[in-house]
Amino acid sequence: MDPQRQSPPRCSLRPCSPRSPCCEALGYVGVDAVLDQLKIKAMKMGFEFHIMVVGQSGLGKSTMVNTLFKSKLLKSTVPGVGVPTSQTLRLQSATHVIEEKGVELKLTVTDTPGFGDQINNDKCWNPILGYINEQYERYLQEEILIARQRHIPDTRVHCCVYFVPPTGHCLRPLDIEFLRRLCRTVNVVPVIARADSLTLEEREIFRHKIQHDLRTHSIDVYPQKCFDDDVNDRLLNSKIRERIPFAVVGADQEHMVNGRCVLGRKTKWGVIEVENMEHCEFLLLRNLLIRSHLQDLKDVTHNIHYENYRVCRLNQSHTLPRGPGWVTLAPAPTCAPATPRHSRARLQVRDKPDKEH
Repeated sequence: MDPQRQSPPRCSLRPCSPRSPCCEALGYVGVDAVLDQLKIKAMKMGFEFHIMVVGQSGLGKSTMVNTLFKSKLLKSTVPGVGVPTSQTLRLQSATHVIEEKGVELKLTVTDTPGFGDQINNDKCWNPILGYINEQYERYLQEEILIARQRHIPDTRVHCCVYFVPPTGHCLRPLDIEFLRRLCRTVNVVPVIARADSLTLEEREIFRHKIQHDLRTHSIDVYPQKCFDDDVNDRLLNSKIRERIPFAVVGADQEHMVNGRCVLGRKTKWGVIEVENMEHCEFLLLRNLLIRSHLQDLKDVTHNIHYENYRVCRLNQSHTLPRGPGWVTLAPAPTCAPATPRHSRARLQVRDKPDKEH
């Protein structure tokens, strides 16, 4: 055969493997347009994110949330000024839609006023853990329906920011007991609240003490080391774990500093700039929660924490409440076989020995 008349080799449609290199297309196909399709579809659907803040009163939880999203999401109150101190733990949730450059984010913020404010704080974490599990239960109930929604509303808590008081010593027994239970249920990001009350040297000493307590009591906070997928994630998350807990300062008021408008807290000796790394580590917290790990927080919640809850509940499916559109998840009883074919085969096998005798 004339070599000039030979047809060019055809490109294989089989997926590439590490041993066989990818074939090069002879022209532009348009496979890269898949990314644009996914982006357009995701922007039409919008995004959902649920964050919870936990800590004692007066640590600036509401102010920190307002600073993170630069919006008035929660009403910040100063304890002892016209507002009586709550005697019991109350959960307050607020949902807002934030739009930026065509991207809509349905943000739900849950505050926990009254946590740790009582003299007897025995099992004060039960309402918080109960609320988190309740959101898992709602999602599970929607998921197991026969005619379920095309898009199940996601009210699950994707991240819990735990505010540690700036004592400078170590974690309190209340913090340790609660974090041990909390990290098994939700992604936990601890922060040192009101870090401007500590010097830079005191911050570093306090941070190392908290990290030592977390390792000693096997408290696995986010980002978990076992979920690092590739080398890039491992390098980025290792740098984040070195700085956790972040020393943060919240402020929702703007001040003029050297001719520029900045977010900060004004004191007698100057303005503490929130977005200045020399003053606090607020930028690290914002980058973690919004700019770099928001989708990963949702993925870990769905694939790890919710799956653990789902497996536990399906193992106890006989105790699930029966509602409209219920699917029987419990195994079928032996007296009523699920498929008649298997039951007939079973009877034939049992009858054979009797006929031979």
